[in-house]
Amino acid sequence: MSSVNKNTSPVWLMLIISLPTQNATLRMRIWRTLKGMGCAALRDGAYLLPENTEHKGAFPNLAVEIIKAGGNAHVLTVDCRDRQSEDFKTLFDRSAEYASLKDGIVKFRTSLKDIEHAAVGRLIKGLRRDFNAIAKVDFFPGEAKIQAEVALTDAEVEAAALVVITPDEQHIGRVAITQLDPAAYQGRLWATRRNPWIDRLASAWLIQRFIDSDAKFLWLEKPEDCPDNAVGFDFGGAAFSHVGNHVTFETLMLSFGLGSDTGLMRLAGLVHFLDVGGIPVKEASGLETILSGAKRKCADDDSLLAEAMITFDYLYAAYQEIK
Repeated sequence: MSSVNKNTSPVWLMLIISLPTQNATLRMRIWRTLKGMGCAALRDGAYLLPENTEHKGAFPNLAVEIIKAGGNAHVLTVDCRDRQSEDFKTLFDRSAEYASLKDGIVKFRTSLKDIEHAAVGRLIKGLRRDFNAIAKVDFFPGEAKIQAEVALTDAEVEAAALVVITPDEQHIGRVAITQLDPAAYQGRLWATRRNPWIDRLASAWLIQRFIDSDAKFLWLEKPEDCPDNAVGFDFGGAAFSHVGNHVTFETLMLSFGLGSDTGLMRLAGLVHFLDVGGIPVKEASGLETILSGAKRKCADDDSLLAEAMITFDYLYAAYQEIK
């Protein structure tokens, strides 16, 4: 995949074609070629790609083939205004494809223990092949690609661990997250920065619902105020915070072996998107609105967390039901 420099306004290539109606084989071959190249269709017969070395050769070659077969083809170079370029870029947004792939990765990870070992390698290679196909035509890669690739890397390591080695660690790229025993974290004081928002609220919910049901929370004015006996989360130097591309909620999930829970996996995607961006989640704006209302209503961080706990309970219940 040849990506385009995000810091410059790209030059575009446009292919305008008219195919002979009687040659169905040619029409299908051209359609498949254009789809494989990742072209955006502006209208019937007008296709767009950002200019790069590969595309500069591909469009003219395709035009020659079409003309030889009795059709018409023209290749144009388009240098447009910044606003129009931004509109063109949206035609190449691969977020939906990455989201669909990530759904497949979640299903694979949550059912991994039930899959026959002989099929694990084939399935994980298929997911990697699907990712590579999307990445090949992702000319403006961003957070969605990173998020999908990290999820896939985690799945690959989990699959290898299940088949080959004892899974005492889960890896994020080159970073390892060691599995911890929840028994060592019972009845603890958990500390994070005051004025919590999505990641901190969701992490506090996860801690109390799945890790330490007797947890107490301390809201810090600044990270340096964290007491020695407290377990810090979601700030620099904390015991649990962002690792690699994972937000704190995801780090806690992996640290305490919760990565196979379907409801939590889906909730993690929602928290990740609202905290750092990436693959869009349809419930995101609704959750943000509800928590914004709760924040305006609540007098302090403890009462805000109490409201958020109910909201995350409902979301988790709903995500468990989704097939």
